[in-house]
Amino acid sequence: MSRPAVRPANPIFAVLFCAFLLAPGGCRMRDGSSEQLVIPEVVRTNLYVAPGGSDANPGTQAEPFRTIKRAAQVVTPGTTVYVAPGQYTGGFRTTVSGTLEARIIFQSMERWGAKIVPPLDSSTTSAWDNRGSFVDIVGFEVDGTHYQSGNKWLSGIYNGGSHNSIRQNHVHHVGLDVPCESNGGSGIGVDSYYKGKHAEVIGNNVHDIGPADCRYHHGIYVSTQARVRNNVVYRVSGAGIHLWHDAHRVDITGNTVSTSGLGIVVGGGDFYYSKGPNDHTVVANNIVFDNKHGILEQGATGDNNRYEHNLVFQNAINDWRLSPGRQHVGTITEAPAFVEYSRTGTPDFRLTAKSPAIGKGAALDPEQDFQGKPRTKATGYDIGAFQH
Repeated sequence: MSRPAVRPANPIFAVLFCAFLLAPGGCRMRDGSSEQLVIPEVVRTNLYVAPGGSDANPGTQAEPFRTIKRAAQVVTPGTTVYVAPGQYTGGFRTTVSGTLEARIIFQSMERWGAKIVPPLDSSTTSAWDNRGSFVDIVGFEVDGTHYQSGNKWLSGIYNGGSHNSIRQNHVHHVGLDVPCESNGGSGIGVDSYYKGKHAEVIGNNVHDIGPADCRYHHGIYVSTQARVRNNVVYRVSGAGIHLWHDAHRVDITGNTVSTSGLGIVVGGGDFYYSKGPNDHTVVANNIVFDNKHGILEQGATGDNNRYEHNLVFQNAINDWRLSPGRQHVGTITEAPAFVEYSRTGTPDFRLTAKSPAIGKGAALDPEQDFQGKPRTKATGYDIGAFQH
């Protein structure tokens, strides 16, 4: 709980002095014989982006910007950028950081209404390359279908910053016709290469990623501490969810992964800043169905990784491949009974009433499923991205 600010005799001067001349966390002032903390109030602002706007505009609701890139050039901590439905050119980088108390939020005004597409002549290999910290990217569609010219996208949303949240986005058809090379790509990437750490990847729909039979392109790729929850991932050439490099203490819960080369890979190696291993990672309440491989460990993994209450079934080569002595518990080995399923088209991964995944999940912290339905002790905990 935050502490209320103590207001001195001249509060406006004091707050401005603290905010602009001293540290952003506040400053100390003397009131008689006591020393008291003055916490400057966060100034929260809104900016707007719309297809009919102009980057010469001030970014207000009445006069919005035209591009997300322009809005990102003027944001400050505490700013929410509202992006109206429509089509926007991708291939941009965002670098400004928020703070713990004043995050920067990029928000599609309708879920998947703001669509990011390849530019005429692409100069980057990512649709959205975020290097800022304390940033939220919420509700966008990233559609790499209609490539025009220049560099082909290898990544949909790439994150190199810290304490960021990537939520409720739809990322698809990225890197389908690129060469299979070891530098790879991903639908959503959370990377420690630029010293990024602690991220959330929650409630995203990621599919059709990477060239056929290429193990270097993944749906969701993580190389740091993270929470990966309630995502739907399918038709990925590499792994649906892949951990490597400095990944550790990753919470992989409530996801549905299907029709991919590998389901979930827990691994560590080729370390950037740590010495490994990938330890204290939890893989629970996931459906991993109809991939080539199910859930496996690779590289340097620790003794404290846990695999609990997953439905793992019909993965062609193997369902499990864990390190010697590692056990999985509460596993269900039956078909998940989705509403509608096929390896092509758009499967419906919701659970039918006869699904063995209903009520069989491990009890976790209260949260919401892919559609926003609550998961609590009262509702029970279903396995997979959808609560029945």
